[in-house]
Amino acid sequence: MAEDLHIATGTKVEQYEGLLPQITGLLEGETDLVANLANITGALKEQFGWFWVGFYLVKGEELVLGPFQGPVACTRIRKGKGVCGTSWAEARTVIVPDVEAFPGHIACSSLSRSEIVVPLIRDGVVRGVLDVDSAELDTYDLTDRLYLERVAAMIPF
Repeated sequence: MAEDLHIATGTKVEQYEGLLPQITGLLEGETDLVANLANITGALKEQFGWFWVGFYLVKGEELVLGPFQGPVACTRIRKGKGVCGTSWAEARTVIVPDVEAFPGHIACSSLSRSEIVVPLIRDGVVRGVLDVDSAELDTYDLTDRLYLERVAAMIPF
C-alpha cells in the first residue's frame, strides 16, 4: 500500500500517468470498498485540486452519497435526475462544460461550474458513479474521460 502521494507535474496526461500507478498501490491488498473509494477521492483531489470529488453508490432506486472530498453534498439522487442520475440511467460518462446549461442540474453547491460523472459498471450493471466538480467552466475533456474511466475500472467491487 502506498503511504505518500507524489503530486505529478506536467501536462494533464502526465499528471494522470503519474497518479494511476499510485492509485493501484492504494488499492493493492485492500478489499474494503469504502476505504478504497476514500483513498481514490483523496488522491484525485490532492493531484488536481478540483472543487469536489466523490462517489455515489446505487442503493435501490437512488444514488446515495459515499466517500468524498470537498464541501458537504447532496445525499440522495434519483435515477435520471441531474448529471449523476443521468450518467447512471444512461450508463455513460457525462461531461458538462457549464452546469447552468444542463437541464435538471442539481445544485449541491452554487460554486460548482463544470462537472464530469463516470459510471462504475460491473457485469453490465451501474453500481455507482464517480462525480467530479470544478469551480471553473469547461474544466473536463476527453482526456479526463479516458483516465477517470480507467480509475473507475480499477475499483474492486
